[in-house]
Amino acid sequence: MQADGNSKRMVSEINVTPLVDVMLVLLIIFMVTAPMMTQGVDVKLPESSAPAIPSDAERLVVTITQDRKIYINENLVESGELESKLAAITQNRLDRKGVFLRADEKIPYGYVMEVMGLIRGAGIDQIGMVTESAKSPANNSHQKGKGRL
Repeated sequence: MQADGNSKRMVSEINVTPLVDVMLVLLIIFMVTAPMMTQGVDVKLPESSAPAIPSDAERLVVTITQDRKIYINENLVESGELESKLAAITQNRLDRKGVFLRADEKIPYGYVMEVMGLIRGAGIDQIGMVTESAKSPANNSHQKGKGRL
């Protein structure tokens, strides 16, 4: 080999610039699309002036839609299976604190009480009722709050 610097030898280093470029593009794509991927069940909640209850733990949310479909979080459940599914879910949870119940304002009170009975039948005795904050003249924006029964 010559020592004059004209020798060509193999470079064993990896060029990471293209890798960093690809990773940045993927990061930007995921940052833009992540908020669009959230799904939920649309329910028109009744309004309430009760203050929100702070919650440290993530609780299960049972939702009753206007067409009387019942969801556990975002999973559709038949009303006959609600009690057994909730019992199965909560038996493995150490913090059997309870659930939040969201019901459309058009649902009859008796049906909501029937679903609450199924929830209690699953061994859950703490049921938080989810409502929307009532409109105040100073603040016309809808803020979601959680009331407790």
